[in-house]
Amino acid sequence: MKLPRRFFQPLAVGAPQPLRELPVRLERMIHFVPPHVEKMRAKAAELASQVDVVLGNLEDAIPIEMKLEARRGFIRMAQESDFGATGLWIRMNALNSPWALDDLVEIVGAVGDRLDVVMVPKVEGPWDIHYVDQLLAQLEARHGIAKPILVHAILETAEGVKNVDDIAAASPRLHGMSLGPADLAASRGMKTTRVGGGHPDYRVLGDTAAAGSERASAQQDLWHYTVARMVDACLANGIKPFYGPFGDFSDPLACEAQFRNAFLMGCVGAWSLHPSQIGIAKRVFSPDPGEVAFARRIIAAMPDGSGAVMIDGKMQDDATWKQARVIADLADLVAAKDGPPLGP
Repeated sequence: MKLPRRFFQPLAVGAPQPLRELPVRLERMIHFVPPHVEKMRAKAAELASQVDVVLGNLEDAIPIEMKLEARRGFIRMAQESDFGATGLWIRMNALNSPWALDDLVEIVGAVGDRLDVVMVPKVEGPWDIHYVDQLLAQLEARHGIAKPILVHAILETAEGVKNVDDIAAASPRLHGMSLGPADLAASRGMKTTRVGGGHPDYRVLGDTAAAGSERASAQQDLWHYTVARMVDACLANGIKPFYGPFGDFSDPLACEAQFRNAFLMGCVGAWSLHPSQIGIAKRVFSPDPGEVAFARRIIAAMPDGSGAVMIDGKMQDDATWKQARVIADLADLVAAKDGPPLGP
């Protein structure tokens, strides 16, 4: 653990000063693009106007024989496309792979001034973050990168979940975390092949039914515990929690339900792996106009957040003012990206 007074010092001579606060950015969906596919790269600029984050995926779902082409394709995409205010991320290969080092060395060297976030797969402990943190600082210094590149951890192993609090506190470079349900299921030995979502056999039964009637039951969420742990670790350390992928593109209702559960628990966004999931993420992770209107009434009645007031028979105090501020700030970001303000 770094000493507190050294926590925000650059890890390499000439590297930019680490951020003390995360940039205020809209990140409702992190949209995955396979950069080895030319027709997908060609749509990058158009895609940037539709999504909040464009992520070049170099890891899972990229065939081994296309790993180098994916890296080169991402560099071309970053050089040739104007992303405007849309975030530009990569998901690098896992740190124990033969491609990870060159992913960072080549991409930061070529387009580090355009890269916002590096997503690191299968983070197991703070040591993984420390390694990437140090290497990025050295590369930023070498290539004169003025803005620090942030790091986003994927929580997808049992050891990572066990160490989630230490991971969240590992570096001022931490942007946030995402749940990786498929690899986490394998790591835990869970009996499911689904990528996110519930399972029909993971249920709670109601009390014994009356004679002749069917006993009530309800399907449960396999990921509730892990999302809650991740949200607590992230928010305690001032970083952002995200739901990860939902793999069944044929079931938009289940995808929306899973995203909404994550939103209600504190997640600020989710991954979109298919164009059909972009609209779902926009709906879910944008605040409800009615809630925005009520939040603005609270802020208007308590401009500095002190004291207590009654609005529509409900007491509002400093705690609800903070909740209202979160909703109103999110609504302002949505309006800047999508159009007219939410709520009056």
